[in-house]
Amino acid sequence: MVATVRRQRPRRLACWALMTVLLADLLALSDTLAVMSVDLGSESMKVAIVKPGVPMEIVLNKESRRKTPVTVTLKENERFFGDSAASMAIKNPKATLRYFQHLLGKQENNPHVALYKARFPEHELGFDPQRQTVYFQISPQLQFSPEEVLSMLLNYSRSLAEDFAEQPIKDAVITVPAFFNQAERRAVLQAARMAGLKVLQLINDNTATALSYGVFRRKDINSTAQNIMFYDMGSGSTVCTIVTYQTVKTKDAGMQPQLQIRGVGFDRTLGGLEMELRLREHLAGLFNEQRRGQRAKDVRENPRAMAKLLREANRLKTVLSANADHVAQIEGLMDDVDFKAKVTRAEFEELCADLFERVPGPVQQALQSAEMKLDEIEQVILVGGATRVPKVQEVLLKAVGKEELGKNINADEAAAMGAVYQAAALSKAFKVKPFVVRDAVIYPILVEFTREVEEETGVRSLKHNKRVLFSRMGPYPQRKVITFNRYSHDFNFHINYGDLGFLGPEDLRVFGSQNLTTVKLKGVGESFKKYPDYESKGIKAHFNLDESGVLSLDRVESVFETLVEDSPEEESTLTKLGNTISSLFGGGSTPDTKENGTDTVQEEEEGPAEGSKDEPGEQAELKEEAEAPAEDTASPPPPEAKGAAAPEGEKATEKDGGDKPEAQKPSEKGEAGSEGAPPAPEEEKKQKPARKQRMVEEIGVELVILDLPDLPEDQLARSAQKLQDLTLRDLQKQEREKAANSLEAFIFETQDKLYQPEYQEVSTEEQREDISGKLSTASTWLEDEGFGATTAMLKEKLAELRKLCHGLFFRVEERKKWPERLSALDNLLNHSSMFLKGARLIPEMDQIFTEVEMTTLEKIINETWAWKNTTVAEQAKLPATEKPVLLSKDIEAKMAALDREVQYLLNKAKFAKPRPRPRDKNGTRAEAPLNASASDQSEKVIPPPGQTEDTKPIPEPEEAAGSEAADSEPLELGGPAAESEQKEHAEQPTGQKRTLKNDEL
Repeated sequence: MVATVRRQRPRRLACWALMTVLLADLLALSDTLAVMSVDLGSESMKVAIVKPGVPMEIVLNKESRRKTPVTVTLKENERFFGDSAASMAIKNPKATLRYFQHLLGKQENNPHVALYKARFPEHELGFDPQRQTVYFQISPQLQFSPEEVLSMLLNYSRSLAEDFAEQPIKDAVITVPAFFNQAERRAVLQAARMAGLKVLQLINDNTATALSYGVFRRKDINSTAQNIMFYDMGSGSTVCTIVTYQTVKTKDAGMQPQLQIRGVGFDRTLGGLEMELRLREHLAGLFNEQRRGQRAKDVRENPRAMAKLLREANRLKTVLSANADHVAQIEGLMDDVDFKAKVTRAEFEELCADLFERVPGPVQQALQSAEMKLDEIEQVILVGGATRVPKVQEVLLKAVGKEELGKNINADEAAAMGAVYQAAALSKAFKVKPFVVRDAVIYPILVEFTREVEEETGVRSLKHNKRVLFSRMGPYPQRKVITFNRYSHDFNFHINYGDLGFLGPEDLRVFGSQNLTTVKLKGVGESFKKYPDYESKGIKAHFNLDESGVLSLDRVESVFETLVEDSPEEESTLTKLGNTISSLFGGGSTPDTKENGTDTVQEEEEGPAEGSKDEPGEQAELKEEAEAPAEDTASPPPPEAKGAAAPEGEKATEKDGGDKPEAQKPSEKGEAGSEGAPPAPEEEKKQKPARKQRMVEEIGVELVILDLPDLPEDQLARSAQKLQDLTLRDLQKQEREKAANSLEAFIFETQDKLYQPEYQEVSTEEQREDISGKLSTASTWLEDEGFGATTAMLKEKLAELRKLCHGLFFRVEERKKWPERLSALDNLLNHSSMFLKGARLIPEMDQIFTEVEMTTLEKIINETWAWKNTTVAEQAKLPATEKPVLLSKDIEAKMAALDREVQYLLNKAKFAKPRPRPRDKNGTRAEAPLNASASDQSEKVIPPPGQTEDTKPIPEPEEAAGSEAADSEPLELGGPAAESEQKEHAEQPTGQKRTLKNDEL
């Protein structure tokens, strides 16, 4: 018995562990019932949410618009976002920040920083010497980095989503341009971290658009590959993407649709903003020509006037997309001078002629990266607001050689809808139909290192090696492991971008540093000294390119192996427990990935060095971790594939369970396949070879960021705290404004009520004059001193006024409630009296109510009648200006007490059973009293010969009985009669005609 209990104990512990994990998941789901997506464009953003009952909905902002301007206005004591900030751009252009995403991840010497200064000279940009970046200097006290400004906007977008969803939201998917490099992506993640958002994924906006297109056309996707080109020209940039749709077979869900990014081309500065800026310059020139003889200043020197011209240029570009010409007009452009000029579409196209020549560029880049031809593209679909310009469509149609361009997708909201679908798939709170997404790496990443080589003459020299880690247009997310075999001491290696020859010279300058990170390893030599008798399997560096496209070095390990003789030992209880839990969770070898997420790519053997032909010995120097478990495909993965380094404490676990399959040689795979017939123990002891024992030592890593240093943790915490303080200040300001508005509204509404007849009827002239005087005093105080009053002072003043007017308002409200309440009380008393009268008429034989119950009900009815008559009479004697004695709450209390007693008796009658009838000597029932009702007399039926009354009735079908009971409504006085008649029907034998009595006819 003891042995049995011990054998069951690991299983019980495993069940408890499983229940604990499931409970933890349920608790986690309670806080993540809604997710959001933010489509961050250069000019505007779209926010979408998914919550239970609301699948994939675009969030409306406070102005009930579906898209919100990406604009922030920062002043000394207040902030504005969205449309409110856009309206402040003309009043305060220096404090209104727009298109600040162009500065993310850029150092001060980047050409985009100089371009931003040229486009928006009203902004003062400061220099951060620590990170070599810029920040916005709004005033000596106000300075914010682009990451902080973006964090404010993300926090504002979350507040919009929470107001729309009516619940807190923490999880989000954010779209970024496909051409963002590592520094720019890390900057967006840091901004989201400051805002307190949990980023499920940074998804490329072109991928989100392609996902939205595929989700709504799932039925059109089959095993035949379909190549679709998406041409997205927004406000700030242009991206062309080639996507392949087809169904593929997945491990868990069978055949599912998949999208694969095949080619990407882009132009960072080609967009609607550049067209608007050229229109602005044209309008500024026209305005200066109109005032040439007046010795006026150049309009370009006036920031407010230029902000007005930019807004008019935006409107003009939109109108010229549908009209051949339009008149631009601005009232009071500068020095109270109005501006009016006619602009034609031909003039606009001439201003942007060189921009239109750049339209086919992204198409050619996308075709080259995908290694495809235009004939293989089935359709070209337009995305983005700038594609509505007729000249853009004309040039693009000529470049792609198609009959027409596809416009069957929402150009503004497609990316937001695709991103929120991905957010729902990544969240644990929702289950969506699987859609496999395979995104592509735009910029290749490689590893560079230098080692000593010995030449034929015995001279040692240094040789520089390059190994491609993630190739261009390769899928991600994926993990890679690189093994350094010829190092026994501490060394360094570098992570850099690969061949960027597809970028032009200007794009390379905008791209920034091509060096990512220098990795310094410490502890390599010590690990070799720790295991002198073991064979080194190299230094393994584990890299991860996650769903957001951000590269990280998970860990570096030094791996050693040796051959040891296997001694058969019985598995310990702890090992059994681990195996049981592992089996419960599917073995633990399958990564927990979402079905619609990108599948983790299997690690492949590294190719030869980039740009050089190395000998085969050098090619083997960098290997994938997939080589190690290749000895036995059925064995669980070694510790280094499980996300944590294996310290000394893991040696026992690896020795007991993990290394037993590794002892099998590749030549013995055929023998291992026959698992059904185990060999004899003696033969196993003779033939069983020595197994391999693996030791893993974690190596210390020091990372030196070369492209753009991340914000230090202390500075990140200070920025987050600063933004929280600003948010708290905004909330306090909103609360104060709400209190001031409530006080002002109360004063005006009460002053108006004092002249209404219903208020004059219940108040004296002196009372009204007293209230009116104090209201006037409060109004004067609010106008004179209210601007400096705190929220507490405003609330206190409002509470005083409400206390002053409480008696007046109470008398009016009571008089409004009296007719309705008294009428309801009268109806209840009448119905209760009728119920009591009917209950007393029930014959004694069928009576279901006791005398105490009926006496109690009668007492309550009489007491309620007496209270009502007395109170109404007393109220009639009181003047209307006095506090009433007839209160609505007292009427409701009396009604509740009476209704409770009546409901008790009704429920008792509803569930009461009829009493059995006494029998006479002949077996018939006794005659009913003379005063019995017709329904009672109908029960006196003599059973047919051969059947006694004890015969059980034929049971009716449950469904019929249930429906009959549902259709019948309980009667107040007919409960027993109804039950007796049902019993009579049940006693009637099948097939025999029932005799009708006179009372039934």
